[in-house]
Amino acid sequence: MSYGLRSVLNHLAPAFAATVLVAAAAQAQQRSGSGYQDPPRLKKLIDEAMVRNPRIIAARLHWQAQARVPIQAATLPDPQLTFQPFSVGSPLPGAGLQTSDFAYNGFGFSQTIPYPGKLRLSSKIAQDDAQYAAAQAGQVRREVRERIRELYFELFYHEKLFAVLNLTRENLDQAGQAAQNQYRVGRGSQHDLIAAQLKQTAILKDLAMHHQDEHQLNLELKAQLGRDMDSADIETGEVTPSHVELTSGQLRQLVLARAPQLRTLRVAVQSGGDKLKLAREGYLPDFSVGYMYQKTGPGLRDYYMLSLGATVPLYFWRKQAPAVQQAALEAQSARQQETSGELEAMSAAESALAAVRAADRILKIYREGLLPQGRTSLESAFAAYQVGSADFQTLVSSLLDLYQLQQEYYRALADHEIAAAKIEQFIEEDK
Repeated sequence: MSYGLRSVLNHLAPAFAATVLVAAAAQAQQRSGSGYQDPPRLKKLIDEAMVRNPRIIAARLHWQAQARVPIQAATLPDPQLTFQPFSVGSPLPGAGLQTSDFAYNGFGFSQTIPYPGKLRLSSKIAQDDAQYAAAQAGQVRREVRERIRELYFELFYHEKLFAVLNLTRENLDQAGQAAQNQYRVGRGSQHDLIAAQLKQTAILKDLAMHHQDEHQLNLELKAQLGRDMDSADIETGEVTPSHVELTSGQLRQLVLARAPQLRTLRVAVQSGGDKLKLAREGYLPDFSVGYMYQKTGPGLRDYYMLSLGATVPLYFWRKQAPAVQQAALEAQSARQQETSGELEAMSAAESALAAVRAADRILKIYREGLLPQGRTSLESAFAAYQVGSADFQTLVSSLLDLYQLQQEYYRALADHEIAAAKIEQFIEEDK
């Protein structure tokens, strides 16, 4: 009996010691700067996703496609070649060439020339679209990084919890064996045996649930990495709490300067202004120039014709004026979206910072109070059970309490790193 119960504590000791060592490592390895740094295994996964993630590839290809548009928009419209047979006396082509100096076969071309500045503005708008596509590609990269970080830390939590559950199950098995030994010598009760079996079954249920959650996280993480679903599962390493040193004021400044969604909104504002300028130039005419050589019959003089033309915005109140109003409204909308985006980004970043601060306090409570107290409680229950002053249920309850504390600690640690990674998503330089 004594050996069986002592083995319970011997098995619990490594898990508790590992938790304390992780906490000590966290305090010894606090990071400076923004406070967040990807663990080595996570960094490799992110590097892999930057190359293989389908969303990133699609966004990059779209940006590369948009980058080919400005040179097209800055180019004159294609010229038009013309062949014009002019017949006299008959509708058939060539009729009268031998008898009339009015009949001819004309060969010419014409070119449309937009009003000076329109092509430049069209090219500038296309450049804005390319910049918008580039900013969107950067935002997609950051969103993928954030999602991979979140999945990684969730997977870390489930892996740790799975290990703690397995250890708790082993300890319950040994505690149940100890209760059975006491029952055989008349010092225990059958109720203790049934209670131990009930707890063991509950642990098996929790193991199955967490195994399923871990499998689902692996599948989604593989999808983000562009891996085959049948590839080997991903394993996480140790995670220590990041030390976020940013103040609220510093965070707001970094968000306004670096947040990817704000970059896209600012490009949209710039594009809206350029589109408004182009709409206003719609009141100005476009020009056309043409030239034709008219070949007549033998012995007759040839003709040469130059033509110049200009568009007249005759229906400006139905076309140009509404176009200017539309562009002005869209430009105002883009500016309001930028303001809204800034407020939303700062609010989300502040919420993440508050979550990090709260998790910092919670983790400290677990490290310095709850986990040591849970260990002491289990040791006390073991000692009391040895001398018969505590029942078996008290011992099992203390063991499960310590498991619950470890579960909550790892949950708080994962939430802490998820919130820290969200802050990083707003302020990190694009890669």
